[in-house]
Amino acid sequence: MLIPKILIHPDIRLRIKASKINNFNNKIKNIINDMLKIMYLNKGIGLAATQINIHKKIIVIDISENQTKPIILINPQIIKKNGTISIKEGCLSIPNIKISINRYKYIKINTMNYNGETYDINAHDLLAICIQHEIDHLNGKLILDYKKNK
Repeated sequence: MLIPKILIHPDIRLRIKASKINNFNNKIKNIINDMLKIMYLNKGIGLAATQINIHKKIIVIDISENQTKPIILINPQIIKKNGTISIKEGCLSIPNIKISINRYKYIKINTMNYNGETYDINAHDLLAICIQHEIDHLNGKLILDYKKNK
């Protein structure tokens, strides 16, 4: 099977809102495995399924130094948030551009893992920023939208 390519702005498919996953199966696991390969190949720290033209609520993240600790988020929902932090963010779908964005410093999310089990994550700093960035992708929002709002 061919591994999908990352959509690059201004591709309008980046604006499609992702749908919730109701049936957890091997197809979803294959998508997750492909997403991890794509993220690592492109030296990213996060990837939303929307970025590879799969409009399902799936996110993969790995902010570990050696990229050996992937985090899988399926149907993620922010259930608590606090504080603010600003950082210049880049995006695999918008190469060579970094935009300063205010994000929540802490978030708690409810999500599902690779096996379809529900759990909560308390995320701070870079992990919180990365999760919020990828959730934006699931909602059809890009970092460029923050620049327009300033």
